[in-house]
Amino acid sequence: MDGAGIPGGPARLRTGAVLDVGPLSGRPGIRASGEVGVSTRLPWENALSELSRRHTDVSYVELSGLRFVDVAGVSALALTAMNLPVGRVVVERPPPQLPRVLDLFWPSLHRIEVTPR
Repeated sequence: MDGAGIPGGPARLRTGAVLDVGPLSGRPGIRASGEVGVSTRLPWENALSELSRRHTDVSYVELSGLRFVDVAGVSALALTAMNLPVGRVVVERPPPQLPRVLDLFWPSLHRIEVTPR
């Protein structure tokens, strides 16, 4: 993928926003760092799409290095989880706005489990 998909390096865009997404070691899922916003949305959505293709029962999304995610980025994550045929997505150590947005727009979405920062 072009720098921000599952294999690959950071996507550096003209706006200065950076998103780096790669596979987790030893378990199914992805690790993301940087920012998810309008200029990095496509690489984020591509990584989530690849995550859903590889999903079996539980997929992990480790976000301790993510500084910011906008509402559309959280929406992409929620839609990915809702469209899984089985199982759930465990989101680890997200930025504070992610669980707030999930609670506001998808309060009964049980396909996403959020662990605190």
